Amino acid sequence: MAEITIQGGQQLSGTVSLSGAKNSSFKLMIASLLSPREVNLTNVCRIADVDLVKEIIIQLGGQVKADKSHFKLQADQLNSFTVPQSLGQASRASSLFLAPLLARFHQAIVPLPGGDQIGERRLNWHFAGLQALGAKIKLKNQLIYATCPVLKGGNYTFPEPTHTGTETLIMAAVLARGKTILKNCALEPEVDDLIAFLTQMGAKITRQAPRTIIINGVKELGPVSYSVMPDRNEAVSYAIAALITQGDILVQHAREQDLIAFLAKLTEINAGFEVLSEGIRFYYRQPLQPTNVQTAPHPGFMTDWQPLWSVLATQFQGKSQVTETIFPNRFQFVPMLQAMGAKISRTSNTLKVTGPVKLQGKNLVIPDIRAGATLVLAGLCAKSKTTLTGVEHLNRGYENFIGRLQALGAKIYL
Repeated sequence: MAEITIQGGQQLSGTVSLSGAKNSSFKLMIASLLSPREVNLTNVCRIADVDLVKEIIIQLGGQVKADKSHFKLQADQLNSFTVPQSLGQASRASSLFLAPLLARFHQAIVPLPGGDQIGERRLNWHFAGLQALGAKIKLKNQLIYATCPVLKGGNYTFPEPTHTGTETLIMAAVLARGKTILKNCALEPEVDDLIAFLTQMGAKITRQAPRTIIINGVKELGPVSYSVMPDRNEAVSYAIAALITQGDILVQHAREQDLIAFLAKLTEINAGFEVLSEGIRFYYRQPLQPTNVQTAPHPGFMTDWQPLWSVLATQFQGKSQVTETIFPNRFQFVPMLQAMGAKISRTSNTLKVTGPVKLQGKNLVIPDIRAGATLVLAGLCAKSKTTLTGVEHLNRGYENFIGRLQALGAKIYL
């Protein structure tokens, strides 16, 4: 397992530029399979999950040429509707292949998603939505078998907003016959990035009221050149790196509209930030005050931000509370922060954090992407050395995270 050592206590400062959004990059790659024409994607993040999706597309018969953040995809010679089990089970994106494969081949065999073990992913809602468009689905031996002679427009209301479920049904509906009406849809910016991407390819998609999406199916989608949106999770990671080290970081390309809930909480804790034309500057200006946070679907406080916020809360001047409503298993980092001296207690889906504390460096193993970033941030704040193994988890969610922190003044050794 890859290992790093962090010497904490350094104030980070400087400028960092965001990569393309992880949760858009690989999903737009999958959506490119809906068209036999050439698709050019720029600002694609170079992370392990993107490389995994690239390999799956190649195994299906597609072509992917990558030059740094520019990807050229061609799916005119797709020859398989089966996602290899070994690749699919390593990715939480595998279920997204159902829609383009059904559209192209009228059948699909896809492994159940793998990836981080952070809680149940409600695939039954994805399946119910696909069934509303005419698909038949069965599960056997950890595989999803889907068939549909013709995808037809239909109506489906999600019991709760689901990011990936919304994207799955949008992709299924764009080439379906007739009109599809989806209700209680997700509002995440990455969903709108997918909508903008498909619209430029010729899809007819509109939001009618915030959580209602109407898709009028078209016969085919054309070529497109498209730039992936910036990564809002990266933006929050660098913002918290600035605050927890009492530093000053300009995050280029960070977009205010993607971070409304996060910026509102920064105002509550008296953190410094400044929205500029080139991005957002985050800086420490005075002791941080406690506040309570509860995760929620966009436009609420994102579940991916919760572990990062929890480590920052160890430096607040008093007691605060963090409630996780999306993935209750996203507290795997808590025992590790406690080992570093954090005063955190847990009851069900809520953390109670008392600060400020002086975190102490430890030897720890990273369990998943956000916990990994959380432990790196804790190590930057600690007054002694922290050694982390399992750093490969970071490569699934961040492009050159360690190198960029080093450029901001972090003392991290490989």
